[in-house]
Amino acid sequence: KSVYMKGPLFLLIMACSMTIIRAQAPLSSSIKPGPTSHLAIPYGNNPAAGKYVQTTDAKIYYETYGKGQPIVLLHGGIMGAIEEMGDFIEQLQDSYYVIVIASRGHGKSEIGKLPITYEAKANDIIRVIETETTDSVTLLGFSDGAYTAYKVASLAPNRVKKLIAIGAGEQIPGLRKVVFSGEAFDLENEFWKKRTALMPEPDRIKSFWASMEQFYNTMSASKALFKSIHCPVLLMAGENDQNAPLHTVINAYHMIPNSQLSIIPHAGHVVFLENFPAVWTSLVPFLNN
Repeated sequence: KSVYMKGPLFLLIMACSMTIIRAQAPLSSSIKPGPTSHLAIPYGNNPAAGKYVQTTDAKIYYETYGKGQPIVLLHGGIMGAIEEMGDFIEQLQDSYYVIVIASRGHGKSEIGKLPITYEAKANDIIRVIETETTDSVTLLGFSDGAYTAYKVASLAPNRVKKLIAIGAGEQIPGLRKVVFSGEAFDLENEFWKKRTALMPEPDRIKSFWASMEQFYNTMSASKALFKSIHCPVLLMAGENDQNAPLHTVINAYHMIPNSQLSIIPHAGHVVFLENFPAVWTSLVPFLNN
């Protein structure tokens, strides 16, 4: 079994992954020695690696690293950002062409004008993939990014060879109540000052949050979506994930035709920041097979 290692708790607070702010119910071939330090590289705001693509209604920002088979990294929602994927970038770039995307309304990507749906978010990702490669890709998504990855695999099956979904199980309206309020969403704190400094439309952030609240509280990810995914899928979650409770992840595992399951003991939603070595050890065989 995986060995639990206590991770940097301040990163958990900053992690974009937290889509549930208030819940009605608890909701390469070699292993490198632990997560690396990537503080010197400004992931999410790196001029040497940054690119843009124009989608239907928004300019989407992304960065590329390394060489090899393409792998696309999708961060979590609202508080999420490219920077949270730093350890994945550093572990993967020696063997893969890493494409890490800021979803609309996050980082340097525009919010756009379309209603918020996973189809719209998936089409952004497909547009980036089409720009960067003619090959099929591996997708690695966390939380909101994982739900987007599910939709990409459903809409464009010929462009996705494998999918790693972290912290994203079956979701039906009423399972959770999402409210973006309180101290964590004070725009005067240093976290949001740093984030809004990157945003092309910082004046729209509160209306964006309101739209995302409604979206998260009404979204569905269930049998129809999961049955439409035919590439190999690795579902991963922390044992104590309150955003994607264990039974919802297991439900998704049973619904996806070609799936594997990895549960990291004693970890919560932001499992790759709490115990990156266990996450990395779990996904390497899936990548290499």
